[in-house]
Amino acid sequence: MEQFLTEGAQRALTSATQLAGNSAADEVEPLHLLWALWLTESRAAEMMADHELTAEKLDSLCPLAAAGTKLNPPIQHAEETAIPQSSRTRSVIFEAQRKAAVLGRHAEVGSEHLLWGLATVDSPVAAVLRQHGLDGETISNRVSETSGFSEEPIDVDFNISWQDRTETDHTDTLRIIDAAANRAREGLRVLEDFVRFTLDDARLTGLLKHCRHELTQALKSVDQVGLLEARETRHDVGTGISTQAESLRNSPMDVLQANFKRVQEATRSLEEFGKILSPSLGEAIEKLRYQLYTLEKAVLLTRVNHRRFEGRRLYLLVTEALCDRGSGPAIREALAAGVGIVQVREKSMSDRELIEHGKRVRNWTRQAEALFIMNDRADLAMITDADGVHVGQDELTIREARRIVGPDRLVGVSTHTIQQARQAVLDGADYLGVGPTFPSKTKQFEQLAGLKFVAQVAQEISLPWFAIGGINIENIQPVLDAGATRVAVSNAICGVADPGAAARTLLQQICKRLSN
Repeated sequence: MEQFLTEGAQRALTSATQLAGNSAADEVEPLHLLWALWLTESRAAEMMADHELTAEKLDSLCPLAAAGTKLNPPIQHAEETAIPQSSRTRSVIFEAQRKAAVLGRHAEVGSEHLLWGLATVDSPVAAVLRQHGLDGETISNRVSETSGFSEEPIDVDFNISWQDRTETDHTDTLRIIDAAANRAREGLRVLEDFVRFTLDDARLTGLLKHCRHELTQALKSVDQVGLLEARETRHDVGTGISTQAESLRNSPMDVLQANFKRVQEATRSLEEFGKILSPSLGEAIEKLRYQLYTLEKAVLLTRVNHRRFEGRRLYLLVTEALCDRGSGPAIREALAAGVGIVQVREKSMSDRELIEHGKRVRNWTRQAEALFIMNDRADLAMITDADGVHVGQDELTIREARRIVGPDRLVGVSTHTIQQARQAVLDGADYLGVGPTFPSKTKQFEQLAGLKFVAQVAQEISLPWFAIGGINIENIQPVLDAGATRVAVSNAICGVADPGAAARTLLQQICKRLSN
């Protein structure tokens, strides 16, 4: 994000992160950013002062105590207080970028644009700004006046003519392509090593390797000798220019994100300058660049969901009619035994009944620090405050479910073939259901995917997944032998006299397999 920010805007975001940290907030909220803009010397602070938004008024409307700091706090590096931004704050920053882009300032998002974002994204902060006449239109007019840019297109009555391409131009183009190609290759190799050795994901490793080969194939049309002759590493002014952020890597995740951006930027440069040499080269690189965007999403979600599902090995799917003593005792006993996820799967309840039931399950799972998933119904997942929704191949798509539950809740998907599993990873699923493995009492299938499918997924995919379908204490061992490390069950817990004991036995078998 830093490359789009002026120094003033960067200071404000860094201060907002510190304010959130000082107040022990879980996320950086618009409130923290508003105070940060006021506290730092910036154009946004000038605008607020012009509209008589003083510290006293701000404190009465958005109490400073909520920000947990005194005036003029010392500015720390964001790395020292690494707190994530809330979805509203991310929306504010996105709107600021969009506003700067409209005004023709693609690389400069200033504090005034951040203030405009705060005024236009719905939040209590926006209401405070409106009370003092700082609505989106007012701020937009001020920004346009001071920036010298207009949102209206400018008519011109002249044409710029360029000289024909010279040999110097050609050499410079080759030099740019050579440097961008080297950056792209280097970045792809770093990404491939991470996915191969950290995620241990054969499928994503293969896709990244394929990208390297596609890049090599596309560049075969370029004069390779000419590229080498155009190279001037010793006289490259860029080799001596660096920022502090470039030398800091606090985790493998930092390395991963930095190199995805490196590759995407390099391929964009290759695409644009490649058009000079050949339209087909630009088209090939453009196709590769879009593939990398999809892979970035798949790799980052896989890494993030490793953390979210850490320690959650047993997944309980609950249907009231299948529970001998009712679903309540089965769920509570299973949670006490260590079940990490509970899914409510009800087809016969009315919506009102299902909402009430879901809210009870939400309370039980929250007390046990377990996840609560609603089957099929993304709308009811929101109403019951579930952690996510699970969809099948014939229900909502992952994209449709995500539009309902938003970016922070989980979306799981049932898969029955290796092709479906591969596609679900690229589509952005947070976890997979893999099956059916055996005949099940909860759902009928014309054909079983079986243990062969479990083994295929185990060999290829590292996104968290759960073997499912008729699994119980008697047949779980061959499922684990096929490579499953997480299992979803229903009747094996709900349909027995002692759900807690059944859950403990299943977990013991899973853990025993993992320790071998």
